[in-house]
Amino acid sequence: MSRIGRLPIAIPAGVTVTVAENNKVTVKGPKGTLERTLPSEMEVKVEGAEVVVSRPNDLKKMKSLHGLTRTLINNMVIGVTEGYEKKLEVNGVGYRAAKQGKKLTLSLGYSHPVEMEDPEGIETVLDGQNIIIVKGIDKEKVGQFAAEIRDKRRPEPYKGKGIKYADEHIRRKVGKTGKK
Repeated sequence: MSRIGRLPIAIPAGVTVTVAENNKVTVKGPKGTLERTLPSEMEVKVEGAEVVVSRPNDLKKMKSLHGLTRTLINNMVIGVTEGYEKKLEVNGVGYRAAKQGKKLTLSLGYSHPVEMEDPEGIETVLDGQNIIIVKGIDKEKVGQFAAEIRDKRRPEPYKGKGIKYADEHIRRKVGKTGKK
C-alpha cells in the first residue's frame, strides 16, 4: 500500500471538495477555487469530512499515481485555505526590483530593465528592494513563476550575484589568485 496514498485528506471547515466525472476535482475555499482533472484510473471519494483516494490494482503505474493523486488534492486543499508563497532574494551591486501595478521590473546588470507581468492568480510582493515574495493558491503556478524570475539572472558561484531562493544555499568557488 502507498504510505502517502492511503492517508485520508482532512477537509477543513469552509472548504468544499466535489468530484465530477472523469475525476475532475474542484476545491472551493476562502481564498478561491481550484480545479484539476486527475488520472481516471484512481478512485476519489469524499467521505464525510475527508477525501479518500484508492487504486484499482497493484501495477507499478497505479502505485506511482496513487501517491501523486493524493498529494495533488492535498496541495489544492492547502492552497485554498492557506495559500503558497516563495521568497526570492536579489543580490548584487545595483541589482534591484521594483513593482508598478501588476508589472515587476528587475534591474539585473543588463543594458535594459527586465519586465515581468504577474500571471493570472499569482501576486508578487516586494519586501524592500531586494526581496520578492511570490504568492498564490496554486502551488505549481507559484513555483513556476518563481523559477522564471530566478532564471532572469541565476546566482553565480564567485560573488553570489543574481536571484536566489531565500532558502537556497549557493556553493561558492574560490576566484583566481594573482601571480607573485
